[in-house]
Amino acid sequence: MCSYIVEKAAIAGSAKGPRGWMRIDTANVYYDHPYDAPFDHALCVDFVSEADGGMERVAVELSRESALALIEKIQAALASGDAAHAVPSDEAESCERSSLVGSQTEVARLF
Repeated sequence: MCSYIVEKAAIAGSAKGPRGWMRIDTANVYYDHPYDAPFDHALCVDFVSEADGGMERVAVELSRESALALIEKIQAALASGDAAHAVPSDEAESCERSSLVGSQTEVARLF
């Protein structure tokens, strides 16, 4: 049974869609039957720009376990980022404090 329950979050950011980067201002989050992912249920997130009419979107469908793991990694990244950016600026330039695995070039390729 589909619940059609959607949690809507006002956000600020950008997402890379089929036509390149776009501004996003809304995340529609729901746990229901996915459109494409091979799961009975998935955590689905649609990133849209309602200010631009919501015509384009970037959609993500994750298994429940993947969604929970992602929540943990987002929290860890924010915590380590906050800690790294709280140090004096001459020390903040060092990437050695980062918890990322890979060089800056490897990480940049992700985007």
